[in-house]
Amino acid sequence: MAAIAVLADTHLPRGRRRLPDRCVERLRAAELVIHAGDFSGEAAFEEIAGLCRELVAVHGNVDDAALRARLPERTEIETGGARIAVIHDAGPARGRLARLRRAFPEADAVVFGHSHMPLLETDGGFQIFNPGSPTERRRAPRRTMGAAEATAGRIRFEHVALP
Repeated sequence: MAAIAVLADTHLPRGRRRLPDRCVERLRAAELVIHAGDFSGEAAFEEIAGLCRELVAVHGNVDDAALRARLPERTEIETGGARIAVIHDAGPARGRLARLRRAFPEADAVVFGHSHMPLLETDGGFQIFNPGSPTERRRAPRRTMGAAEATAGRIRFEHVALP
């Protein structure tokens, strides 16, 4: 079983903003961390990479040029027998699930960010998951991150509310 922490839209550094302690604890405990972009700068990327065993990440639209050059726009990984695709901007809400299924036909799930809105949608065995943001909730009711477990080719996502 692979224990996974899922992040997006950390937007660091910005003023006194930092990752909540509960988020840091989950990053340290996870076997794998997935970040769906918008770290904002290389310092944020390095901070998060230093907290976890393994980091799989893509760049987002506000990441600085150095980070955009360092990270892919999209990627796919296999963990716990499940194939997970990662992209930052999944496009408009209308038709998103079907569009992502077409874009990543081999994936069991797609993790994305950009909207800061926590979301989990499923269609049969296919899932799309936005963890929200641990630092900037925008229109979401609260700051969140994601947790997932992948085992025997199946993945289960959940949102984790942060203080």
